[in-house]
Amino acid sequence: MGDPVLVPLTTGAAMEWQERALCAQTDPEAFFPEKGGSTRDAKRVCLSCDVRGECLEYALENDERFGIWGGLSERERRRLKKQAV
Repeated sequence: MGDPVLVPLTTGAAMEWQERALCAQTDPEAFFPEKGGSTRDAKRVCLSCDVRGECLEYALENDERFGIWGGLSERERRRLKKQAV
């Protein structure tokens, strides 16, 4: 038996949604504002994004602690996770 091959979860079809994400075509700075900075522009982009659900699901499953994912800020994602428990 050879050594096991580890395949990262962030490859292939699992991350295909990122190629269709509107944020990939926009200024990434908007999605990672400084503390106290506005999230309005990023959230506006998210509202019209076809992969918003996949993005939010990814952020929740991977415990993303920074940035706007799926149209939600870090605080909003934490609140959503608490409600789910």
